[in-house]
Parts: sequence; structure tokens; C-alpha cells
Amino acid sequence: MPAVLAALAPAKVNLTLHVLGRRADGYHDLESLVAFAPFGDRLTLRPGPAPALTVSGPTAEQAGALGDNLVLRSARALAERIPRLTLGRFALVKRLPAGAGLGGGSADAAAALRLLAQANRLALDDPRVRDAARATGADVPVCLDPRPRLMRGIGDILSEPLVLPKLGLLLVHPGIAVPTAAVFKALQLERLSSQAGRGRDAVAVPGERAALIEWLAAASNDLEAPAIAIAPVIAEVLRAIAACAGCRLARMSGSGSACFGLFDGSRQAAAAARRLKGMQPRWWVRSGAIGE
Repeated sequence: MPAVLAALAPAKVNLTLHVLGRRADGYHDLESLVAFAPFGDRLTLRPGPAPALTVSGPTAEQAGALGDNLVLRSARALAERIPRLTLGRFALVKRLPAGAGLGGGSADAAAALRLLAQANRLALDDPRVRDAARATGADVPVCLDPRPRLMRGIGDILSEPLVLPKLGLLLVHPGIAVPTAAVFKALQLERLSSQAGRGRDAVAVPGERAALIEWLAAASNDLEAPAIAIAPVIAEVLRAIAACAGCRLARMSGSGSACFGLFDGSRQAAAAARRLKGMQPRWWVRSGAIGE
């Protein structure tokens, strides 16, 4: 085994996000088609007897207190389930913005569980690993094996991995964090305008590019409107993305405030990223591709 293990914690992109209702426990039942960017945070683990964490990188100051970091919380959750678990020193390089709806903290926690599973020769589908993911956070299970999936419930019901057609991806964050709790509080379930796309089975997700774009366009992100009400700059970001040459779809990801654009190819997405960086140098802008 290498002295240091490494993993990418990729940005999670909610291509769709439907709020199906509020549960008795206060959580919301969701339905979301999730994909992952080819970039994100980077986590390493030097195996050892006790957990420790250092954080660096361009967005490190947004990571919060070390004791509350989801990397350590996921490690503790797994250690509670497996006696004499090999732990070690984590080093996290933060590149994803916080409060962006890109699942950065959840992706970090999932990467930590992947590294611990590797260090302890555990399979990712080991029930104890999956239980630790669920105990750490609602988005951690879908990030554990970061491949496209339909996610339902509070993030605990996952489809088998999906094969999506390759699409260029543009991600833009205006530098303003939007608290998830505030967005859900602003959501008015009775005013959701459309039920289009809700309750679809994973087999209904098209595997051809044009059909998938049409399928996505008929869906929505139900949290987009309440997030815009809290942070109107999100609407400006969406307009800027939609105005880029070749953009097929512009939408907010998760509970915001990051937004994405989909393009036929990664070159178009890269050209759009260069354009937006020139127009808005303070925005966080990245491009890449999703799908195969």
C-alpha cells in the first residue's frame, strides 16, 4: 500500500432537483439527477492510528472549524462502526466554494470514506461504510461512488449508476453563499408550477445527447426561484451562462448559488468559461465535461 493515498472529491451537480414534499421529521423528499464534474477538492490520507486533518487551498478559509469538518466526522462515524479501524492524517486541498450547492463538504467526506476503505481493505458497498456515509450527511451516499445517478428520498435512495452522453460543463459561482436552510424555508411547496419530470424511473433517462437535453429542459430545479429571491445575483449568473455561444441549458445546481451550463462539447464550455472570466473576474468559473 502506498505511504499516502489520494482521492478526488469532485463537484456534485444537480442536473434536476424536484422537491416532492415535506416529511414528518422536517426533512424534504427530493428527486434529483446527479452528475459529477471532473474537478473538485483533493484529499490525501497518510494511514495511522488517530485521525487528524489539515486544510489548505484557495477556498480553505471557507471550510470552517476543523472539528466540524465532514472529513473528520465521516472518519469518526466509520470508526464507531469498525473497531480498530486504521485512520490517519488527512490533508484536504479546498478548491470548491462553500455554500455553492456543489456538495463540496459531502464530496470531501465521501472521499475520506473511500480512502479509509482502501486503507482498511473494505469494499465501498460494505454496509458499515454506507451507514457511515448516511450518518455523516444526506449528500454523502451519492458522493461515495461518484457516478451519475437518480437520487431520491433525503439522498438515501440511489439508482444504479447511469451512463450519460458526453456534454460540456460550465460551472459558475458568483462568490455569494446561500444557506440551504434559508432556501428551503423560502420554498412554497403549494406553488410549485409543474410536476413535469417527477417520479421518473432511472431507465427513462435518455442516453443520447439531444434527447437528454430535451428531458432535462422539461424538468427543473425547484429551489432555483426561492434561491434567487434570497440572492438575485443568481439570476444574473443564469442569464450570463445562457448567453454563451452553444449553451443548451442553464440552471442552478442544488440549493445554490452555483449555476451550470451544458454544451455539446468541452471546447464550447471552455470558450464560455474564458468569456465569463473576462466579463466577471470575481466569479469562480470552471469548465470540463460530464458523461462518457
